[in-house]
This record gives sequence, structure tokens and C-alpha cells, in this order.
Amino acid sequence: MSTRDTVTVRVPAKVNVQLAVGAARPDGFHDLANVFLAVSLYDEVTVTRADALTVTCSGPDAAQVPLDRTNLAARAAELLAARHGLSPDVHIHIAKDIPVAGGMAGGSADGAGALLACDALWGLGSSREELLEICAELGSDVPFSLIGGAALGTGRGEVLTPVEAGTFHWVFAVADGGLSTPAVFREFDRLTAATAVPAPQADPALLAALRSGDPDALAATLANDLQPAALSLRPQLADTLAAGTGAGALAALVSGSGPTTAFLVRDEETAAKVAAALTASTTCRTTRTTTSPAPGATVLAR
Repeated sequence: MSTRDTVTVRVPAKVNVQLAVGAARPDGFHDLANVFLAVSLYDEVTVTRADALTVTCSGPDAAQVPLDRTNLAARAAELLAARHGLSPDVHIHIAKDIPVAGGMAGGSADGAGALLACDALWGLGSSREELLEICAELGSDVPFSLIGGAALGTGRGEVLTPVEAGTFHWVFAVADGGLSTPAVFREFDRLTAATAVPAPQADPALLAALRSGDPDALAATLANDLQPAALSLRPQLADTLAAGTGAGALAALVSGSGPTTAFLVRDEETAAKVAAALTASTTCRTTRTTTSPAPGATVLAR
């Protein structure tokens, strides 16, 4: 067992540069071709030995984060402890900087962060494969939060194949309120009920654009099959997308299931200009500028 009393893990947000969605499966999930990029917006998850499992949260939108056993960070501690015959007696503190319910995998990031932190705190030395298996049990986006970088997710998004990616600049516009991922998928099913939904496949041109680091090539290939559903549930997001592209973004899309919108820009200077225009447009609550790719869950030095 480890002699540590506290471990902190930093874990990134993500953007989906391609989200191809297949028809609903019998188990209710959808097959995906989900090209993830980790971006340099982070939560920090700190676990400390305690008498019982508890969760606290600080930072923007902290009031929206559940502090009970439904929190993925708490579930991660429980699953890891159960595998090793331990009691999950830790205090988990989430320093929240990733938008909540914004389509950027903030909750998934916290689950991956808590899993890695508890593994280090308890001195378990779990293999990457075992941690990824637990991540997949926690949720479809959690495995990518653990590994970061850039990857293609297949199955329901949890089967990951790393891909090469150059550096790209982004602006994110954070909306007021969240969007329920299950609700967005239900709306996708409703909107596509009368059509034959093709099997999802990664776009070779998009993967080539990622490798090249060419923002113009990537802009031409960004795609999100959930975007029509998100816009159907939140029509005002169209105004945010128009404001960002009108200000000079190369391309824009809803991030994952939304409602955060992502804007690909050419450089840091353009990012500042687009962020300022989005703020002035009053079509979003706040903006964030950042880059990709970013490392996955990382234990920070004490």
C-alpha cells in the first residue's frame, strides 16, 4: 500500500472533431466513430484518505456538480476499491474548470481523474488495461479522459485507437444551462427515424488533416451528427455558431452533445478576436481559448 495521504490528478476536457452516430442498438446505445481531441482546459481531482467516501467541488458551476454517489468520481473510487477488496474511504475534491454539462466530458474527466488518483493513493499499480476497463464501465467518454491526446473511439466510443495530431487553436463558447446527453440522443433518434442511418466511419480526410496540423484542412472536415439534435433542442445555439464564424473562425460545431460550441481558429491572435466577438454578441455565457492536443489524466507532483 502507498504511504501517501493525498494525490492530485489533472485531467483534460475534450472536443469531438468528428462524431459519426449510427442507429440505436438493442441495448439503447449507438455505435460511434468518435474522433476525440483533448484540449488544455483541466479539472484537478484530489483524493485524501478519510473515514468515509465524500465529494466536494469548487470552481465555476460547482453548484451543478452532484456530490453524492452518482458523481463519476465517487463511482470510480467504489469500482476500483471493490476490485481490490478495499473500502473506498477517501475524500474527493474536484477543482472544476471544465464546463459542466457542456459536451466537453467534464464529468467523465473527473471519473478518470479520481480513478488514477485512488490507484496512486492506494499503491495498487493497476495496469493501463485494467484502468481502461473500469473507465469503460463508468461511461463511454471516460477511457479517453484517461489517455488524452487524440484518438478514434469506436463501439459506443470506449474502444480507442490513438491517432496523430498537430497543434490546433480553439475557442469554446459556454452556453447558459446544460443539455442532457440522453435527451440529445433521443432527439437524434426522432430526427432520423424515417431515414436509414449509415454505419459510422471515421473520415480519412479528417484523420489526414489532424496529422498534418493544417487548420484549413481540418476546418473542411469537422462534423457532428448530433448537432442537428442539439440545435433542435436549443435553437439559439445557431446564433452562437454564426457569431463565431462571422468573427473569423475557420469552422464551428457543437461540442459533443452540447451546448458548448467549439470554434477552430488559425492562431492565438485570432482566438482572442473570436472570443471577444462572441462575448460581445451576448449569445453565450462565457468563452475560453485553448489548444489541442493535451495530455490525459496525469498525477501531479506533491
